[in-house]
Amino acid sequence: MKRFSLLLIISLFLIVLAACGSSAESSEGEDAEGKETNETVTVNHELGETEVPKNPENVVVFDYGIVDTLDTLGVEVAGVAKGNIPSYLEKYESETYANIGSLKEPDFEKIAEVDPDVIIISGRQASVADQLEEIAPTIHLGVDTTRYMDSFEENMATVGEIFGKEAEIEEELATIEESIASVNDKAEENEENGLIILANDDKISAYGPSSRFGLIHDVLGVPAADEGIEASTHGMNVSPEYVMEEDPDLLYVVDRTAAITEDDSAAEEMVENDLVKNTKAYENDNIFYLDPDYWYLSGGGLASVTEMIDEIDASLE
Repeated sequence: MKRFSLLLIISLFLIVLAACGSSAESSEGEDAEGKETNETVTVNHELGETEVPKNPENVVVFDYGIVDTLDTLGVEVAGVAKGNIPSYLEKYESETYANIGSLKEPDFEKIAEVDPDVIIISGRQASVADQLEEIAPTIHLGVDTTRYMDSFEENMATVGEIFGKEAEIEEELATIEESIASVNDKAEENEENGLIILANDDKISAYGPSSRFGLIHDVLGVPAADEGIEASTHGMNVSPEYVMEEDPDLLYVVDRTAAITEDDSAAEEMVENDLVKNTKAYENDNIFYLDPDYWYLSGGGLASVTEMIDEIDASLE
């Protein structure tokens, strides 16, 4: 009987000990809901290598393409750069989300007040990345237009890893790849060339392959009317005479004025002048005014890239 009691006591002691060990292990690796804590993700980005927390709670974002992506994935953000938020993301104008400044002038005081776990930027904020890094880990997830899809997919994979949305990202990218393949087939069948211009008040700039809007040529397969356009952020300054001389089959117009103001009618009047009316694009009703929310403000997001592909798809019907 004594031996049995001793064995019982030892067994109970071992059970309690095991439970304590399991509890300690859980508290170090998981929270009360079983989620990992203190885990980090190493992000390699344009500005270097940065450790960011896994599943960060307080996230501030300057890049609207990333806001678009997080919105698609159902990931909440604490603050965004307000002022030129795309209309389809207008919910972020709400006071629910902190205003962290403009795209060119971050509000460092407000960002510090939010106390973010991670700050996500793109090109316009690169020059102040060091200052932002003093507040929280800062990563650059802007799209490299010289390698658009590779860069976009890398950014999406990074977002998926940080927020535990790998499966959702994989599914979204698979759908996008299917759409791209379909548009490429149409572009090859049509054999029509295209010219991309940005309308900005009374000025126009042309963009070609590897440029800000080079997705049309490099990824979607629409041949460029002018292969000699130098790739740059601001495009090549051109005139209506240039557009007439290049005589594109398809003319794609991104209206910057409409993107940053409420005036969405000026570009058509300026672009479709007497010279441009001599082009095949005008004669065949093939001038397409692309949605500036997607093309100018929020390119590089899951929703925006999908819509951009759909717009070019529709232009090839």
